[in-house]
Amino acid sequence: MSQETMFRDAVDALRARGSRFAREAYVFVVAALGETVRALPPERLGDPERRHLSGQELTAGVIRIAREEFGSLAAMVFREWQVRSTEDIGAIVFELVEAGQLSARSEDTMADFSAGLLDLLGALSEPIDSAPPLGQDA
Repeated sequence: MSQETMFRDAVDALRARGSRFAREAYVFVVAALGETVRALPPERLGDPERRHLSGQELTAGVIRIAREEFGSLAAMVFREWQVRSTEDIGAIVFELVEAGQLSARSEDTMADFSAGLLDLLGALSEPIDSAPPLGQDA
């Protein structure tokens, strides 16, 4: 069974248990995670300890990539997917961790996705040039 099939089956199982998020939301968050890690500085990429993303870094990456991919429709797309807050991004991440599709460190918590209480839909609606830089609080 391919990784893609296992991922799809895991997401379908999460949704069958009552998750309100669209399948596309899970796919997007995982893709944004990979893209955000690839955008890290080379010195950080080479060190597994420093390659790990914080909740704020992942959130900033999700916002940046969503605005690049969906432009002015980003907030509408996220509403359609039922992703309305940074805590929803965290919920997706931790659901995928529970399903064995992502890994987390013992110090990673849902609180990592609510630090600063960024207005996700507002951030998705901002012009692209005002995105928070990677690695800074989102």
